[in-house]
Amino acid sequence: MMNFGFGSVLGLLVLIGDIWAILNIFQSPVSNEKKLIWIVAVVLLPVLGLILWLLLGPRGRNA
Repeated sequence: MMNFGFGSVLGLLVLIGDIWAILNIFQSPVSNEKKLIWIVAVVLLPVLGLILWLLLGPRGRNA
């Protein structure tokens, strides 16, 4: 049987967060260059990239 621990759940949450961030980056109104930079940051640095995008990333229509 497979043994799923805390690390597996945490990894799955990070993966879901990264996918959510990438989808939101694609939908943002910023230039394609900025989108590419954010996507590369989220893919190469999954946890740090997600946190940075949440804090500093492009905002939606309300910004």
